Amino acid sequence: MTVAIGDSEEMQKAIAMLDEVKESIINAYELKTGMSRAKLAHLMDAETWMNANKAIELGFADDVLEDEKKQANRDDVLFSFSRRAVTNSLLNKVQRKQASNAPAAEETPPAQTTEPKYPAEPLYQRLSLISH
Repeated sequence: MTVAIGDSEEMQKAIAMLDEVKESIINAYELKTGMSRAKLAHLMDAETWMNANKAIELGFADDVLEDEKKQANRDDVLFSFSRRAVTNSLLNKVQRKQASNAPAAEETPPAQTTEPKYPAEPLYQRLSLISH
């Protein structure tokens, strides 16, 4: 793809440059895939998109690279992240609920102490059991 500005001569130069680029790409694809130049030109003209498996099938790629360490730990990481996210979300909601239910400092008489309606400590203890 390119952008060309100017008269017809400038447009012809841009067309020639794009034709050369296309030929270079077809040369590389032909060496890699063994497909005919006509078939490759057709795929390019159609702006053909393909996934990794199709690219391997047609010879554009040899294999799909994967990070073995990442693949081996992927389920553990997702599970622990998910558990942590849910726990943190729950604790944040409890803390916000406590804060919204707590009377304002100027409304509470100095001699009066009230226990929170929903104490967080028992919840923290129960949630800590889940992580073990």
